Amino acid sequence: MKSQVKSFILALFTIIFAILLIKYPDQALSASIRGLNMWWEIVFPSLLPFFIISELMIGFGVVTFIGVLFEPIMRPLFNVPGSGSFVWAMGMASGYPSGAKITARLRQEKQLSRIEAERLVSFTNASNPLFIFGAIAVGFFNDPSLGILLAASHYAGNTMVGLVMRFYCRKDTGISKKSSEGFSLRRAFYELHKTRIKDERPFGKLFGDAVLSSLQTLLMIGGFIIIFSVLNKLLFVTGITEVIAASFTFLLALLHLPEVLSIPIFSGLMEITMGSQMISQSGTEMLFAAIAVSFILGFNGFSVQAQVASILAETDVRFLPYFIGRLMHGVFASILCILLFHPLYLSQSEGSSGAVPVLSKAGAHNWAMDILEQLSSYGPLITIASLMTGCLIIWNQRKSSHRLK
Repeated sequence: MKSQVKSFILALFTIIFAILLIKYPDQALSASIRGLNMWWEIVFPSLLPFFIISELMIGFGVVTFIGVLFEPIMRPLFNVPGSGSFVWAMGMASGYPSGAKITARLRQEKQLSRIEAERLVSFTNASNPLFIFGAIAVGFFNDPSLGILLAASHYAGNTMVGLVMRFYCRKDTGISKKSSEGFSLRRAFYELHKTRIKDERPFGKLFGDAVLSSLQTLLMIGGFIIIFSVLNKLLFVTGITEVIAASFTFLLALLHLPEVLSIPIFSGLMEITMGSQMISQSGTEMLFAAIAVSFILGFNGFSVQAQVASILAETDVRFLPYFIGRLMHGVFASILCILLFHPLYLSQSEGSSGAVPVLSKAGAHNWAMDILEQLSSYGPLITIASLMTGCLIIWNQRKSSHRLK
């Protein structure tokens, strides 16, 4: 019976979605183009190098090397193997869903148990500094000093999630045993060599597989970005967003937050970028705006969560621990934002009036904004060249397989 109800609900949702696409073609098209531009200008060229490098580092045994070195640190703190330090660092540097991608690969390589992977994925999917400083702080709020507050709250909150999730199924000791040997560079090099020898693929094959795997993941991510951009727009034009956001009014009043943030927060729960932009244009005080942005950054948005769910579906890693981690991250980041608002923002902002600047890029450029502008200029060329390279690799692999036959 439950299966039949689920089938009916999914079919009904798909039909309604198709009807809305037909009824609002202009809005759907503009939202689709917006999502596509974000993907091929920013997301694809910024994530592709990290994905390829992570695949190569796993194949060459570098991740195993890092795991042996950092086992004495990661195991006591987060109850995960030392290789989790690599996932944590790459997740923060490249942004979501890199943490889930690398965690899934390590699970497929049997370097993590299922429980360890669930602990790890709960706190290794974070926003990258480029998005926080460039897109949000400078691009939306026109205030570079806000980026320090948001980044500190975001990454400290993520670390707190990892410390809490270490107690998740803590009786599970995992695949790798607790290291009692401590730091050993010689043993780390030995494990690196053993892992590299175990993977018998030549460099050309390994590199080609890394490129194809990364392209496949990024194409999936692009699809999710576009579809959630369209869905968010359709919910807004049909008035569904206002109806659902009205249910947030009581909660916002309970938390002493302005009611005007209800619609921007709901939009941010669906898709981070649009929600952050709407918060910056809401006209509310900077403290309240920073709290709202910190929460949706920690929550990741359903768009990112759908990407993570799709990646984890290829393994036996469950999605629920990740979702619980997102809720905790949103709460932790919001609380830290309140505590750090005065020392990290007010003390850095001279003559702050508490008003939120509207969307503007003039006169407030910083390193992150410069990189974003470069990506917007050259990102499409990188995307097209990478896709053509992927097609060439597939063609060569198929040609070689036909020769072998």
